[in-house]
Amino acid sequence: MSIEVPDETQLLSMTRPATYGDQVAQDVGHAAEPGDAGTTNMDGNRTGGNERGGALHLSSILPALSASIGTPVATRVHRDPESLRRTLGFPQARSAIVVLVDGMGYWNINLRRGHAPYLRSLMGHSENQRPIATCAPSTTVAAMATFGTGTCPGMTGMAGYTERNPNTGGLCQLIQFRDAPGPEELQREPTVFELLAAKGVRVTSSGLPKFAFSPLTRAALRGTHYVSGGSPRQRVLNACKAAEEPGLIYLYIRDADKTGHNYGWHSDRWIAAFESIDAQLALLRRFAPKGTLIVITADHGMIQTDPEARIDVAEHGELGRGVALVGGEPRSVMLYAEPDEDPEAIAGRWRDFLGDRAEVRTKAEAIGQGMFGPVEERVEPVLGDVLVSAASRVTIVDSRTQSDAATRLPSVHGSLTHMESDIPCLIDMA
Repeated sequence: MSIEVPDETQLLSMTRPATYGDQVAQDVGHAAEPGDAGTTNMDGNRTGGNERGGALHLSSILPALSASIGTPVATRVHRDPESLRRTLGFPQARSAIVVLVDGMGYWNINLRRGHAPYLRSLMGHSENQRPIATCAPSTTVAAMATFGTGTCPGMTGMAGYTERNPNTGGLCQLIQFRDAPGPEELQREPTVFELLAAKGVRVTSSGLPKFAFSPLTRAALRGTHYVSGGSPRQRVLNACKAAEEPGLIYLYIRDADKTGHNYGWHSDRWIAAFESIDAQLALLRRFAPKGTLIVITADHGMIQTDPEARIDVAEHGELGRGVALVGGEPRSVMLYAEPDEDPEAIAGRWRDFLGDRAEVRTKAEAIGQGMFGPVEERVEPVLGDVLVSAASRVTIVDSRTQSDAATRLPSVHGSLTHMESDIPCLIDMA
């Protein structure tokens, strides 16, 4: 059975924020059938029949893998790792390697599968022919913390590329944690790696040397034995070596995201990076010890931007009125209101201006819709008072505070379209 790729209009259509929990929600990428009775969420309540996520979510992967290797660990969002394992279709194994390819969305793979013989072969298996959901926003810092902790942005406090620092009131950037609280201060949830290590499980990360003690690693992925590799081949072989012993191994590949931001995911350079990624994954499959479970996922997908659809807040006075800070990123903007400004008024102005070019929610609406999962009281101040999710190929930037290059990236992510929020969860056994 082959995968039918929807047309661009469908891929750029907006989805609902994914649900969190162990329930089997409606398959991502498919509309609910009329009369669908719905499912049961993590609190035992009935949900609508067109839900996304649940067990089919980025946050489910590490808890499910913990069950696969025989040491199930629960998180505050996922209480039944064994149920997740069965839903995701992970077999049991003595060791497992999970690969996260930054920026390699499910539909990005399928639209370029002619360049990726190994990934194309995996897509031929029925268990790999449905995407799962990433978090909202569909961006690296939020997704890495969601993945690493098995929880959600409403618990980790990592909700965007830039967000308000609750200690200073100013914007902080969470890739390098510039002007941010300490990684362990902001992100307090234990990672699944920490939970496994506490039970005596051997947990290894294979990555670039510079990421070994980076703030993002400390916040979202702490708890592993980090093995550095200077080349892609060495990092793959390090992961294979670690899999000789029982345990869980994490391998990160960043090339798709980096190349997409710099040159666009439609570019020849992106295709070359994609071919290299496929070769790395094929090498992993070839050298992983027999019986090793391999799971390949991503933090988000990417869209190609439309320069004509770029909206600069600095050029439209009504968009800046009452707004103290513009955070987030070009596809998922967080607006922080001036102290005496009503967020409803800001949201109204933005809705009037943007029309169908974006979905605009107040913080209360976003939390009520479960956009960030369960939200802790301490996390609420970092979330924007108004959240703007860009539609189609629109970008929303602010040249008053962002560099010109940052406002004109050819490919971006962060919003709720299928292209950005549908991610792979591909299973193979060495």
